[in-house]
Amino acid sequence: MDQYFSKFKSQQKLNFSVIDVESRVPIIKGIPLSLQHLFAMFGASILVPSLFHIDPSIVLLMNGVGTLLYLFLCKGKIPAFLGSSFAFIAPVFAVLGADQNLWAINYPKVLGGFIVSGLIFMATAMIIRYFGTKWISILIPPAAMGPIVALIGLELASVATNMSGLMGNGNGSDYKSIGISMFTLAVVIFSSLFLRGFLSTIPILIGIIAGYVLAYSLGMVNFSAIETAPLLKFPTTYWPKFQMSAVLIIIPAALVVISEHIGHLIVTGNIVGRDLTKDPGLHRSLSGDGISTMLSGFMGSVPTTTYGENIGVMAVTKVYSVWVIGGAAVISIVLAFSGTLSMLIQTIPTPVMGGVCILLFGIIASSGIRMLVESKVDYSQSYNLIVTALVFVTGVSGVSMNIGSVPLKGMSLATVVAIAFNFSLYVIFKFKSYVKN
Repeated sequence: MDQYFSKFKSQQKLNFSVIDVESRVPIIKGIPLSLQHLFAMFGASILVPSLFHIDPSIVLLMNGVGTLLYLFLCKGKIPAFLGSSFAFIAPVFAVLGADQNLWAINYPKVLGGFIVSGLIFMATAMIIRYFGTKWISILIPPAAMGPIVALIGLELASVATNMSGLMGNGNGSDYKSIGISMFTLAVVIFSSLFLRGFLSTIPILIGIIAGYVLAYSLGMVNFSAIETAPLLKFPTTYWPKFQMSAVLIIIPAALVVISEHIGHLIVTGNIVGRDLTKDPGLHRSLSGDGISTMLSGFMGSVPTTTYGENIGVMAVTKVYSVWVIGGAAVISIVLAFSGTLSMLIQTIPTPVMGGVCILLFGIIASSGIRMLVESKVDYSQSYNLIVTALVFVTGVSGVSMNIGSVPLKGMSLATVVAIAFNFSLYVIFKFKSYVKN
């Protein structure tokens, strides 16, 4: 593993457009770079509180605070933005119930489950700190991790195509949305491949602006919410309530997020050319996510997690600076107190973000294939072939199993299958070795 990251890092140094993890960026250049990350995660982070009927501003505030805390706990070595987790949506709806009039009463019970989930993250981090990270290469070898990482992007592919209007949503093709999303995607690709200098580092932002202008010209931008939004507002907070039944329904989702977190951290390490599971360590990363989730629960927000969208932005732009990520967190906090600015960003049409996400999610999937190539996985060996086959089939087949009220499928289920398979083989080989001796 160390040899792989060392080789990748030496190759990265040949690319002079890379802005490395610790590199500081001038404010004039840093602001648009930070806005790219904020825009990439904004749609998803606003969607989750909207589904729960809570104030999106409190989510923006705690995402920003959580990200800054995460960067501090990880010693400024992991460029990751913490956004709202989708994994908790199903169990939260189960606790909130069918009657939306009771959601305001039931939501404090949900927050108690979020806080306990954060504690589970931290407990897992302590186990990792005590036992180390060697178990990762035993339970999830490169032949499994590459496909698992690829599944992160593949699972999100349908989200991107839906946002782009390509799926039609059962009402036929939405040609206007398709045109906007494809135009946005084309601008991002062109900017990434052909622009030079500073402009080559902000292709996502350029694409969003271009797509926004086109959408506005086609009458798909609605400014009514901005006109009624206050210039300055304070986020609405909510206080948690601990109820055992609600906690038991929600905490299984923590297992899904932990699985996703490990995958995201390895993808990020693959992109920046460092083994982040060792330095600063997977235990620090999980602890940062856990503490952020707990704080969010106490303040009335939603659980946080590392974001595939932001990983995609780094892969496209080669800008890995934690200062840029920190800048995005600060902007998120500022937006939480400005009704006008937060509403302005919410006017970005869904097809614009869909066009961007097609590329971002595809790059995440490609990163998994790249891991297989860089790790030189030998598929002439039956073991590697079988592990990869099991992961891919489990991940894309649509098969699911439930942990409590949480459906485990796709990448999360594939991870469980890979771990169970490799652990079983490890025990068998250890037993055979013990018998021989």
